[in-house]
Amino acid sequence: MRLTDLVSSGLIRRDHNFSGATTYKFGGSAAWYADVATHADLAAVLDARLAEPERPPLLVLGRGSNIVVSDSGFPGLVVHLTGEFNSVAIDGGIVTAGGGVSLPQLARHCASSGRGGLEFYVGIPGSVGGAVAMNAGGHGSDTAEWLIDATIIDTDTRATQVDDPGGLDLSYRHSRISEHEIVVSARFRSIERPQPDGERLMREITAWRRAHQPGGTLNAGSVFKNPPGDAAGRIIDAAGLKGYRCGGVRVSERHANFFVAEGDATAQDVYELVGEVGARVKAQTGIELRPEIRFVGKFDGPA
Repeated sequence: MRLTDLVSSGLIRRDHNFSGATTYKFGGSAAWYADVATHADLAAVLDARLAEPERPPLLVLGRGSNIVVSDSGFPGLVVHLTGEFNSVAIDGGIVTAGGGVSLPQLARHCASSGRGGLEFYVGIPGSVGGAVAMNAGGHGSDTAEWLIDATIIDTDTRATQVDDPGGLDLSYRHSRISEHEIVVSARFRSIERPQPDGERLMREITAWRRAHQPGGTLNAGSVFKNPPGDAAGRIIDAAGLKGYRCGGVRVSERHANFFVAEGDATAQDVYELVGEVGARVKAQTGIELRPEIRFVGKFDGPA
């Protein structure tokens, strides 16, 4: 069975514009798109991709919070985990979450159940799968600190494996997980914490982010990774680049490591602004900033 066969069954959509599923809300269409709600459906989609004579590239879409999709779209298969992959279960101090679970949802679910440790997730607009792949963190903690293990499917071999943080090689905004692997679930440890205390911590985190980051705007979160011992936002600010723009996208005046898009913005504008800011910082300071956001599809200009 090939991808076209799954189009007729309704599991896969052709030329589907999924820009609304990203936080920037712009970009082109995916050649193939699947909302996958069960493990059986995921297996069917992955097997169909492998059956294609020219295997299309794969994009696993979480909450769309750190990707920029090309204006010309993505010439491959987008897999979006829903349904069974959005479940959360707590057994004692162990929290099991599907790869598609939103991080704020996970934080709130744990807090309401009297479990603490994952409150920092309330301010990260990503998914569990993305958090494992990028070792997401903030407010003095990160995924590696609380992760027990993650279940991962290699979409090229269809092999499944379970790895702990050491096996995943988790470090600052890094893991060994490749673009052809999918985190279908993860287990976290937690600590006992009364519900009012957990909710208070989450309110404090949310208030801090509202005060220091450009909420209510079209952005993809932190653009660059922080260099060792420093902050990308501070470096960009010191270079005098707050407010600097390319087309409809500008460096936020509130936090220089956030790039805010306006109504007429394009994905190409973001790509050019990231390149220009990186080049200007390198010229002024010698520091090479590395992007945290991911560009999907074809863009004009240097990589």
